[in-house]
Amino acid sequence: MIDFFDVIKRALNGPYYSEQDFTLKIMVPKLKAVIKKYGIRYDPATPIPSNDQLADDVFRAGLELCTEVGCYCKDTSRVIRFTADEIQEALRDAPSQPFFGEGRDRKAMLARKPESSDPPYCYVGAGGSVVTSEDVFVRLVEGYGRNPLSDSITCPALTKINGMEIVAGSPLELLACIRAVELGRAALRRAQRPGLPIMNSIATGVTATGKIGGSAFGLRDTDCWVVGFTSPLKVQFGRMNEVAYLLARGAQLVGEASEPIGGFAGGPEGIAVISVVYHILSILVLRSSVHLTFPMDIRYGCNTSWEIMWPISVAAQAISRNSHHPILNLAYTAAGPMTEMCLYEIAATMTTFVASGGNIEFGGVAKGTSPDRLTPMEPRFATEVAHAAAGLSRDQANEIVKTLIPKYKDRLSNPPKGAKFQECFDWDSIQPCQEYIELYGQIKTELAGYGLKFK
Repeated sequence: MIDFFDVIKRALNGPYYSEQDFTLKIMVPKLKAVIKKYGIRYDPATPIPSNDQLADDVFRAGLELCTEVGCYCKDTSRVIRFTADEIQEALRDAPSQPFFGEGRDRKAMLARKPESSDPPYCYVGAGGSVVTSEDVFVRLVEGYGRNPLSDSITCPALTKINGMEIVAGSPLELLACIRAVELGRAALRRAQRPGLPIMNSIATGVTATGKIGGSAFGLRDTDCWVVGFTSPLKVQFGRMNEVAYLLARGAQLVGEASEPIGGFAGGPEGIAVISVVYHILSILVLRSSVHLTFPMDIRYGCNTSWEIMWPISVAAQAISRNSHHPILNLAYTAAGPMTEMCLYEIAATMTTFVASGGNIEFGGVAKGTSPDRLTPMEPRFATEVAHAAAGLSRDQANEIVKTLIPKYKDRLSNPPKGAKFQECFDWDSIQPCQEYIELYGQIKTELAGYGLKFK
């Protein structure tokens, strides 16, 4: 694979375009062209297709688009481009079985295939959602760590430190990043899983300075950072600075990309193809150990809608069939905790991810925007469903998801907010209230009737 210095050189000296021209005159026309060339068509009746030719065509379209378009550096207005040989070399050399964590909690993330019976790697927690206090932060992370199916966790983001609102780029951000790492490590010790990896670096951090500075106070090289692209197909020096730092210390990172359906990538076909491009660029530009994708439906602020499920599934199948680089898929639900709708959304997305060949990240409930509106129960439910979905055929998963989505799709524009952590969990024991336990059991029983095999 080409050296990271070569990537930096191309970010400084590559072809010059205005950001608008890159998007509207380069990326959008070429994306439309490859969709037409490979005959990629969205089938609204099949949220989880079982067409291997479709998956492979989507991957080939992504390869071609990546070669012709590359990645735009926002700081220099230069395009970072790669040859077809360099892309094939990167796919060949990409990590295939990265290990995370320490001691008893050290585990590899495997590159799964569609319909694989291999249990998915479960990266779960807050998904970067915000909390109002350090007490809530610690109790949530301890609750995540108590889940025996958690392979790694994602911490919440603090909004205040010492009673002061955190301001990005200020000393408060740096201090809050330090505090978040200290709290996360302490909470996992309380859960008796001190080796469990924290894989969202520091959700509290906004700038590279905050994340890099805070990492010195407890993040390990066996943990992992999340470093993301900007839509569409763009990267910033702040993110590349994080990559340079991580490469120097020998740490690992998750490359991240989110593309909105209905945005510059267009509809489901464009989302599927561009997700493949992000996967390739994640290896080359971000030097990722694993890639995370979460296309979003901007109408609802989540990715559980009927229209978004097809491109998520097709992209996961395309990548997992044609690359040995592991993938994660992240779900954001519209509904909040302790609601039927939230659990149905989780079940639909986890079934889609796992049957399509992905591993899972879960954490964003109530659109990930409402403070304290998250609990340890949703990630636990996600891991149980994900394990139950392993080994399902795509046709079986498709029928399950077609049953689940109609149960909530008409409420996506006005979902129930659900309960806050403090309202449905006992503060001292970090145990759910009886109402939530009963709802959880009721939905699991219903899902078992649809064919999910809970262990």
